[in-house]
Amino acid sequence: MKRLLDEGLEKLTNMILDMASISSKVVKIAIEGYVNGRDVSKDVFQTSNQLRILEDEVVELSMELIARYQPVASDLRYIRSCMEIAYGFFRYGRYAYDIAQVLNMFGDLSECNKEIIQQTGEKVCEMINVSVAAFKNKDVELAKKLKLMDDEVDRAYIRFVKQAIESPSSGKKCDMATMLILRYLERIADHATYMGEFVEYIVIGDRYRK
Repeated sequence: MKRLLDEGLEKLTNMILDMASISSKVVKIAIEGYVNGRDVSKDVFQTSNQLRILEDEVVELSMELIARYQPVASDLRYIRSCMEIAYGFFRYGRYAYDIAQVLNMFGDLSECNKEIIQQTGEKVCEMINVSVAAFKNKDVELAKKLKLMDDEVDRAYIRFVKQAIESPSSGKKCDMATMLILRYLERIADHATYMGEFVEYIVIGDRYRK
């Protein structure tokens, strides 16, 4: 027999999946906007606010479920994880807006080499998709792959910073813009990794289990 709590958990899951879809799209829009030299900051800002509102709704529903049904064990872990994951999706939106703002800050960047942004952006978008699939299917093994993917993003960021320091003849404006965006992408990758840890927490009960 289906519990009343189960109906609430199902609604909570659907809200999280809605946020997943929106946040994935907004990150892609921000990256493509930068690569194509197109100002998408207005659209990204509106979507970021939409994610903020949805995060508030997730927290509100989560607290209601805790207050009304006093869930324990796996149900409580799931609700807590949904709140954390919703925050991660909200942060995706904020970082996407930061990426979209780079063109406004630096002006014309058409002469910059944007290959590393494209490559790292694709990896980060893949991480978002993997984190969502791991959450949806409660797949711990899939979630563990996020740490390795996160390491790749970290290496790309550090490698570029070292390259910029060692090559003073390169374009300063291009280097600064690229480092900023790589840093934002690195933070999105971190949040995707955190989501993977919460999948492990939901299934196993230990967020930091190796």
